[in-house]
Amino acid sequence: MNIHEYQAKQLFSSYGINVLKGDIAFNVYDAVKIAESIDSKKWVVKAQIHAGGRGKGGGVKIANSIKEVEEYSNNILGMNLITPQTGVVGKKVLKVYVEEGCQIKKEYYLGIVLDRAKGKFVMMASTEGGMEIEKVAEEMPEKIIKVILDPLMGLNGFQARQLSFALEIPKEAMKDFVRQVTLLSNIAVEKDFTLVEINPLILTEDNKVIALDAKVNIDDNALFRNPDLKELLDESEVDPKELEAEKYDLSYVKLDGKLGCMVNGAGLAMATMDIIKLKGSSPANFLDVGGGASKEKVSGALKIIISDKDVKAILINIFGGIMRCDIIAEGIVEAVNEMKLDKPLIVRLEGTNVERGQEILSNSGLEIVTAKDLEDAAEKAVSIVEK
Repeated sequence: MNIHEYQAKQLFSSYGINVLKGDIAFNVYDAVKIAESIDSKKWVVKAQIHAGGRGKGGGVKIANSIKEVEEYSNNILGMNLITPQTGVVGKKVLKVYVEEGCQIKKEYYLGIVLDRAKGKFVMMASTEGGMEIEKVAEEMPEKIIKVILDPLMGLNGFQARQLSFALEIPKEAMKDFVRQVTLLSNIAVEKDFTLVEINPLILTEDNKVIALDAKVNIDDNALFRNPDLKELLDESEVDPKELEAEKYDLSYVKLDGKLGCMVNGAGLAMATMDIIKLKGSSPANFLDVGGGASKEKVSGALKIIISDKDVKAILINIFGGIMRCDIIAEGIVEAVNEMKLDKPLIVRLEGTNVERGQEILSNSGLEIVTAKDLEDAAEKAVSIVEK
C-alpha cells in the first residue's frame, strides 16, 4: 500500500523523526491559511500523488510570498500531473502539501528496502541526495553505502556511525544523524514498511538533520498488525478495479496491454504473461485467483477483467489442483451470462475434473475458444488481439 508524503511525515513525526512544519490543503483558501500559520520567509507547495518525479512535472514550487502560495496552489490543484512514474496519462492533483522553507547546507539520500532474498532490511545512503537512486546506482555505484539490519537487533549504533562517517556528516550533526537513522529503522520494522525513502535528507545551516521528502510503501499482508494504517489508503489513487479485487481477495494489478488474463497461482500467472509477450502481445493485467477459489471468486475476477475497456480479448489459464476445473467453468459461465460478454474468450483448463469443466463450457452455448495447452492458448489469444 502506498501513502502520500504528508501521511508519511505524520508517521515520521510520531516517532520523533525531524520534519518541517506543514499541512495538507484541498483548496487554495486552506493552502493560504496554512502558509499564514507557519512563521517562515518562504514556503513549498507540493502536489500529493502516488508518484515520484513531481518536481519535474511542475508539481513542486517554492513560494517566496503568501501571494505566490496562492498562485502555485491554484495552478497545481486540479492539474493533470505527468511525471516519469505516471506515464503519459498522468494523475489529477486533488490536494497539496504546504510546508515551510529552510536553508539547505547539504542533501543526502537515505532509504530502507526489504531484501526478500536475504529476508532482511537493507539501509542505503548516499551523498548524492536529490538524484534518483537508480541513476546513482548506474552511474556512481561507489556512492551508495549499504548496511544490513539484523532482524532482532535492528540498526546497531556502530552501523549508524559507519553511515555518518561514509557520508562525512559534520561532527556537530552526527548525534542527530545517528538518532534519526535509528528512528527510521525502528518505524520501518514496527510499521511493516517494505520501502521507505527520504530523498533528500537534508543538513541545515544550523546542523540539524531533517527529512525533506518521504516515500513509504506498506506491506498489505501485514496490515492486521497495524490496522490504523488502513485509514491512510487514498482510494482516489487506486484503480477502482484493484479495489474491487480486494473485495474478492484477488491479487490484481492493472497493466498496459490489451489481453486480459485470469490465472490461478502467481507462478503460472507470470508464465502466462511471459508467453503472451513472447507471442507478440502484452497482458492487460496480472490476476491470480488463488489455489482454492470459489465459483463466486472466479465470477468476480472475470467481471473485473470484462470491465476493463482496454481489454480486447480474455485468456483464462487454469491448472486445477485444489481448485477444480468444473468450479472454474461454472464461474465463467455465470459471469459471462451476467455481463453479456462481447469480447473473445480463450480458455485453457487442465487438472482436477477437467473433463467435467470442458463439458460445462461446451454445453453453455457460449462462444468460447478452447486450447489444449498454454502455448496453444497464447497463440490463439494473441492472433485475435493482434490481427
